[in-house]
Amino acid sequence: MNAVWIAAALLTAGFVGWPVTALVFRLARTIDDKADAAAGAGRDGADDPSADVTVDSPAPAGSPTSAGSPAVGDRANTVNGDITVDAAGGAAPEPGGEASATRILRGGAIIGVLERLAVCLAILTGQPVAIAYVVAIKGLGRFAELKETPVAAERFIIGTLASMLWAAGVAAFTKVVLLG
Repeated sequence: MNAVWIAAALLTAGFVGWPVTALVFRLARTIDDKADAAAGAGRDGADDPSADVTVDSPAPAGSPTSAGSPAVGDRANTVNGDITVDAAGGAAPEPGGEASATRILRGGAIIGVLERLAVCLAILTGQPVAIAYVVAIKGLGRFAELKETPVAAERFIIGTLASMLWAAGVAAFTKVVLLG
């Protein structure tokens, strides 16, 4: 019976964690949008040292990037949830599929599933030190992208924390409650 609980925990941590992490991203975007709106109403964001000037504002209603937007409030520098940068390395919108824009943080969904599986398995086997290896490998693998693009670094941190907390919570619940 323990094998069934462990398998269920791994599946829950690995695959149910994706919508949970997506929800955290959506919440973070909502908070950022409200902060941007408040900063725009009161004072100029360029003069505010606490303002996040690395995030592009949403595309205007008549621009080519807003025509195919799936939801109101999506960033102009994203395509299907992936952040894009122009050839010079700055954040830029994807203008209808031109080759000049390059996606960054590709493979994040697959990496996230593997990360959650590894974290859950590490806790279930009593080897929480393995979580440090997961974080180190993930950080080193993404270091160049994160250094060049502050928006990607923020998304990386939010996604990693949400993903790992979900996996650790599932593993702790399984270990304490179900496996006793």
